[in-house]
Amino acid sequence: DMAALARSVLVTGSNRGIGLELVRQLAASPWPPQHIFATCRDPKGPRGKALQELAAQHSSIKLVQLDTVNLPSIQGAMQAVGYHLKDQGLNLLINNAGISSHTTLHSLNSQEMLHVFATNVVGPLQVVKEFLPLLEQAAKGMGKEGLSCSRAAVINISSKLGSIGLCLRVPEAP
Repeated sequence: DMAALARSVLVTGSNRGIGLELVRQLAASPWPPQHIFATCRDPKGPRGKALQELAAQHSSIKLVQLDTVNLPSIQGAMQAVGYHLKDQGLNLLINNAGISSHTTLHSLNSQEMLHVFATNVVGPLQVVKEFLPLLEQAAKGMGKEGLSCSRAAVINISSKLGSIGLCLRVPEAP
């Protein structure tokens, strides 16, 4: 039963793929969250078109600019979300934004490795760090003990390439 899932949810990288579908499913659920913060680098630009159309159909969806590798952008998003939520806090943060590198070991360079690491590792941690006060506020407000999405939670999403075990079985590996 989705009724108790979360009052407020933030999804990074929500302009396409899994992020967009998460926002769509949350908004269409029988008991949708009161606030769905759909974030991406350029929510008002052409790459945010599907997200804009979805937000036009659901008043619960709020579009927020958030670039996970840009600290001022993360801080600005946190302030915007905090303003909307007043003193309720944020119940659920879904770190979905990420990139994959389509290169082989032979052509891989350190610049690309650093970019992937910054986006997929440092970015999500920085987002959690900045949104922590809002997550803690939501957890305190619920009064219950223990871990629960109805209090506050963080979900980190990665591809199967995030698995060392699966990665070692990638056919392209030498």
